[in-house]
Amino acid sequence: MKTLPAPVRQGATLLLVDDNPHGLVARRTVLEELGYVVHTGASGDEALKLLAAHQVDLVITDFRMPNMDGVELIARIRELRGDLPIILLSGFVEPLGLTEKSTGADLVLAKSAGEVGLLVRSVRRLLNRQPSRKPLESERAPASKRARNIG
Repeated sequence: MKTLPAPVRQGATLLLVDDNPHGLVARRTVLEELGYVVHTGASGDEALKLLAAHQVDLVITDFRMPNMDGVELIARIRELRGDLPIILLSGFVEPLGLTEKSTGADLVLAKSAGEVGLLVRSVRRLLNRQPSRKPLESERAPASKRARNIG
């Protein structure tokens, strides 16, 4: 059995949004096996509630969903947290001409047989691109210790 590599940032929190429960479970399972914390929502409204309740590092959303499609969800997320990386998934990327520019997503990926590997690499790349968390004051070494390490 092939061992899956560890995520870039252990414990990074993802929000996965899709109205298809089978796709949601499959993607969630893979991402959790890699060590990510994954919250799932079946609609845009549910996703916005989850975003308000949890600190999320990255969003993965489907395009076609009832009431609020992925592009509208992305626009609403950008109003709240413009810096949040977002991946848009769709089985209609080419027919609808979905691009990063037209959707507001950081990446647009086509649903396909090779989607899982591409999704995992894309998540890693976008999380790696984010600035690291600054250490808390309590985590910093005292100035006297920092001074001795310089040079």
